[in-house]
Amino acid sequence: MTPRLRRNLIWSGVAAALVLPIGFTIASPYMAYRDAVYVVGGFSGVVALALLLPQALLIAGLLPLSAPRARHLHRWTGGALAALVGLHILGLWLTSPQDMADALLLRAPTLFSLWGVFALWALVAITGLALFRRRIAPRHWRLLHGTLAAVFVAGSLAHALPIIGTMEPITKAMLCLLVALATTLALLRRLRPGPWGSVTGQGKARQTDG
Repeated sequence: MTPRLRRNLIWSGVAAALVLPIGFTIASPYMAYRDAVYVVGGFSGVVALALLLPQALLIAGLLPLSAPRARHLHRWTGGALAALVGLHILGLWLTSPQDMADALLLRAPTLFSLWGVFALWALVAITGLALFRRRIAPRHWRLLHGTLAAVFVAGSLAHALPIIGTMEPITKAMLCLLVALATTLALLRRLRPGPWGSVTGQGKARQTDG
């Protein structure tokens, strides 16, 4: 297999994993009778869930990109995730403030709402920690960031999977499985001592921009 063909196959696979669940969400009949605020809030959550996949693939060094480019995109994707989650929460708050208040106060009767809150606070912690990135030793940064990222991803998946409605169930399940696998691999590579402990580890430096 030529490098060009390999790159094209990787990018095509990632694109399909993102476009299919998002496309089915756009075509969902559940969106037809919802108001604009709810649609924007719900769709923001779907896109945020989808972005978890490239976010993990970037830091694991599994995309055909150079290490500096992968790190740069990882940071930008993280910022986009934070913005989308904020928009998701705002939309749901404006649509149903009492339900959101119950969820944030851990009084929601549904378990998936509580998982969503756990994921939210993990994301808040990740964002706050990133502000002090230069003051934290690389080893401690990888441990703290990796642990919080694991909580965020696990909470996000546990939040999204039980919800029946907007997302098509099969493509959602496949997306969540891919996110779980990619995140696990990313954490193993990032937290393992030695050259795999960084996205610039051996093997990654040989990758070229696609």
